[in-house]
Amino acid sequence: MLKGKTALVTGSTSGIGLGIAEKLAAQGANIILNGFGDIEVPKAAVLAAGHAFACKVGYHGADMSKPDEIVAMFAYAQAEFGGVDILVNNAGIQHVSPIESFPPEKWDAVIAINLSSAFHTIRLAVPGMRSKNWGRIINLASAHGLVASANKSAYVAAKHGLIGLTKAVALETATTGITSNAICPGWVLTPLVQKQIDDRAAKGGITAEQAQRDLLGEKQPSLQFVTPGQLGDLAVFMCSSAGDNVRGVAWNMDGGWVAQ
Repeated sequence: MLKGKTALVTGSTSGIGLGIAEKLAAQGANIILNGFGDIEVPKAAVLAAGHAFACKVGYHGADMSKPDEIVAMFAYAQAEFGGVDILVNNAGIQHVSPIESFPPEKWDAVIAINLSSAFHTIRLAVPGMRSKNWGRIINLASAHGLVASANKSAYVAAKHGLIGLTKAVALETATTGITSNAICPGWVLTPLVQKQIDDRAAKGGITAEQAQRDLLGEKQPSLQFVTPGQLGDLAVFMCSSAGDNVRGVAWNMDGGWVAQ
């Protein structure tokens, strides 16, 4: 379905971003990975997912808090892939602290990576998408883009802002073949969340299974984690012809979190 298209997925060397990259590759898209850490394992995983289409997989290590590096990443995408057809803004960080003791530098970092980076990638991607009259912008927000939790002021503010940005871009591109939408996951079992489960188990003297159930029970009525593959399937739907008139949506995949 996506043969000949190129997808740039930020924060895609593991977790949600990698899951989405694999699903897009399985539909024939070429993939540009971005992120920190080991690149060979995720690159091999995406190549395997797109094997049937001989998909091309590239990598750029832009620090998403630095606009100049984002510009360089788009120059790389243009030179090596002919531009970006599908933009998935997934890069994100978290810091948990009460507002009165929230370090200003942590606030700035969370806003820069979780919100401002999406502004920079979108402003650079839209001209090329307009020239082709086709594009998909998918912003990974969060259930925290729709509702708040205590001690996560920067993350909640950034994710609410990301949904607002999504809607504004959807309106600006409404008469074109470009769509802009947000996906809002609930709890996803990423390495960061697994660490929270392990810490909870250790502090409470309970099993990891009980700690997991307790964590999910606080927010996610299904008591099931959302998976990166499920989020990837939703991204594929948004890239399909069925998604042509899905515009400005904040689509929560959260096991019922926001329904409460």
